[in-house]
Amino acid sequence: MAGNKNKDGSRRSPVEAVMARKIAGRKMWVSDCTFGRGSISVVPCILLSLCMLSLIGCNNQQASLAGADRARRIPPDARKAEVLKELDRKFENPQAHFELGQLYQAEGLTQKAEYHYNVALSFDPAHVQAQASMVKLFFDSGNQAKGRNYADVYLDQVSNSEIQSLRLAMAFQEEQLDEYALACYQQALQIAPNSARVSKQLAFYYLVKNDKDRAKEYLVRSFQLDPSQPEVANELGRLGVEVRIPRDPEEEIVAATEQSDEDDDKQWRIVAKHGLIQVEPIVQKGEKKKEK
Repeated sequence: MAGNKNKDGSRRSPVEAVMARKIAGRKMWVSDCTFGRGSISVVPCILLSLCMLSLIGCNNQQASLAGADRARRIPPDARKAEVLKELDRKFENPQAHFELGQLYQAEGLTQKAEYHYNVALSFDPAHVQAQASMVKLFFDSGNQAKGRNYADVYLDQVSNSEIQSLRLAMAFQEEQLDEYALACYQQALQIAPNSARVSKQLAFYYLVKNDKDRAKEYLVRSFQLDPSQPEVANELGRLGVEVRIPRDPEEEIVAATEQSDEDDDKQWRIVAKHGLIQVEPIVQKGEKKKEK
């Protein structure tokens, strides 16, 4: 076929043929931007395309979540072909390099996996899944010292952020690196001791480990900090802790302080006593007892 030959008559390679078709397609797209007998400027066509890409971009996050679930269901060879195609289109894709690294790691190709994890981290230094997978790779390959060194470096990088510490903790947990997952959770708790989210995630970690006593401790703590967490209340109920969620904590406090002028300055807190979470007044230091 003439379409498979160059101008000098030599036969095109498969790659050259594909590129020729792409160029021809782009020329056809530009030439088709016509209306009546006059041709439309290329600029509006480009703007229209950008608008369409913007609309597509709004759904990128939802699509990526769906894509991750789909990636787990398809065969590794098919997924590898998809990832390689994605990297051909955009090499600067940290998620694609991370996924390719995982595929190589599953095949026992340690050097290739390490290379793609490093590339992923070069494009996104905060890619916690790549960090945790890198540490797991070293441990699985018998390089314990290197794995520990990298884990310590990653822990130090997030030592000022409870959110990043939590993200890294969950990534370590997913890779079954319990020692470092727990270290990250504890680090997040030290950074933000009054964070309901940190206590909740630490409680869920202990639930996975079937340590119900510690899970209950952190669930109660999380609920005290933020009682508007139905998932926490549900888990407390499963553990045999009776939970009473006020309709509106503000209303409960107002109703209590309106009983007497003497109670106007009282502060209230949610506490757990004998398996029951309830609202009670805080007794300030130095407060005098009521005279009989």
